[in-house]
Amino acid sequence: MKILDCSLRDGGYYTNWDFDRNLVNTYIKACNDLPVDYLEVGYRSIPLQGYYGEYFYLPIYVMQRLKAQTTKKLVIILNEKDIRLEHVQELLSPCLGLIDMVRLAIDPQQFGRALTLAEAVKKMGFEVGFNVMYMSKWKGQKDFLELLPKVKGIADYFYMVDSYGGVYPQDVKETIQLVRSYIPDVPLGFHGHNNMELALINTLTAIEEGCAMVDATVTGMGRGAGNVKTELLLTALNAQGKLEVDFNPLSKVVDAFSALQKTYEWGTNLPYMVSGAHSLPQKDVMDWVGKRYYSFNSIIRALQNQAKGVSDNISVKNWENKHSSESVLIVGGGPSVQAHKEAIIQFLNLNKNVTVVHASSKNALTFEGIENQQIFCLVGNEGHRMEEVFKGDLPLDNLCVLPPSPRKMGTYIPSTLIDKGVELNQDTFSKKYIDSHCFIALQVAKNLNAQNVYLIGFDGYAKAMMDEKAQELFAENTYLFNKFQEASGIQPVSLVNTSYPVPSLSIFSLL
Repeated sequence: MKILDCSLRDGGYYTNWDFDRNLVNTYIKACNDLPVDYLEVGYRSIPLQGYYGEYFYLPIYVMQRLKAQTTKKLVIILNEKDIRLEHVQELLSPCLGLIDMVRLAIDPQQFGRALTLAEAVKKMGFEVGFNVMYMSKWKGQKDFLELLPKVKGIADYFYMVDSYGGVYPQDVKETIQLVRSYIPDVPLGFHGHNNMELALINTLTAIEEGCAMVDATVTGMGRGAGNVKTELLLTALNAQGKLEVDFNPLSKVVDAFSALQKTYEWGTNLPYMVSGAHSLPQKDVMDWVGKRYYSFNSIIRALQNQAKGVSDNISVKNWENKHSSESVLIVGGGPSVQAHKEAIIQFLNLNKNVTVVHASSKNALTFEGIENQQIFCLVGNEGHRMEEVFKGDLPLDNLCVLPPSPRKMGTYIPSTLIDKGVELNQDTFSKKYIDSHCFIALQVAKNLNAQNVYLIGFDGYAKAMMDEKAQELFAENTYLFNKFQEASGIQPVSLVNTSYPVPSLSIFSLL
């Protein structure tokens, strides 16, 4: 049995395949002293849209440097969905003498096409690994299974990939038996994801069942919920007396990756567990977890809708607006609302025709008792936030507006507000970010034919305080402000100081 560590390749899903040179040096040096046989150091790829880092394209000088640092066998992977037969020579010729094995990431539905690609790789003299995804669904894919005998003479290793991280040890055993019934003499491999915290036991089961190679990553760093931890696997096999492990280099590389983990926070969580349990793709979860306004409740609701095969879990009527409001005050969640609450209330008392639109209900209690019409935007988990803010005593006379259906994050409306819930139709000023608080609020203002759109609580961020999530939200809201102005001819105006690129007008000048 051999171990392949794919930390740099699989971990790149978090770092965009950029890794600090010192981290890589620490990693290579540690692996040289550990019972790890293969190191998968990244992808080789044709140019793709968007930015992908050094270990996605693996320039020749990087492979040369890695080769000079280690005696371990080096591995790269080709993503079959992007690579065609005509790309093989250009991509792999520079790898001869540097790379020992080429693996192919394969969707079983494209297995026939992948066979042709793999045959060309094999003819170049590389070891070939078939990394076939979605093993939890193989039993129902007869067309794919019947092609398995064609890997004989091509595949040095045929890998079962638990893409969803939801298989159990018995599933591993049954899948191994299934594959062996078609290709009894081809060495098998296993790549386990850790959504259900089963990656270790599934990997140990694969070893017990005779798999010739298994994958692992340091600290479990890998796409979505990540993989079996290299340090955990080595510790378990050492305790069983199957491997000798020098824990000094192991400790050093774990410390280095643990520091990185504080930034990227890989590992399983409740949404990943739900996606694994229902064999749902991790890509969406990975994106959603990074959004500031998507709570775990929202993500899990979306996953449950996917599992049930429904586009949305609640249907509400379209908003047939029959009223206009010359001026609208859109309230965000920023601290300026509390800082200027006396002025805001005075402004609204003087202008009772101004409609208050709560993009976020975070500051909603400030507006209790005013006579102005109030509208609440319900996105994602906002219904739960309303319940917390109002401590169950919800404002029952106010409209709650939702994005157009189907809502990808599903729908939650407090039960006492169900009859106040309406959704926007598809005719909106923007086709992007239609599930965001800012979008709903601006669309409500447009539907009300507002000639003045004031903002409060959209304070923006100091540049020094803008982390990646803040930058994303800032860019998203800025885009929406611009699109709204293009569509309506009305430019939103902040009544307090803001870092957003919109005009400011002091609220005190209106009192």
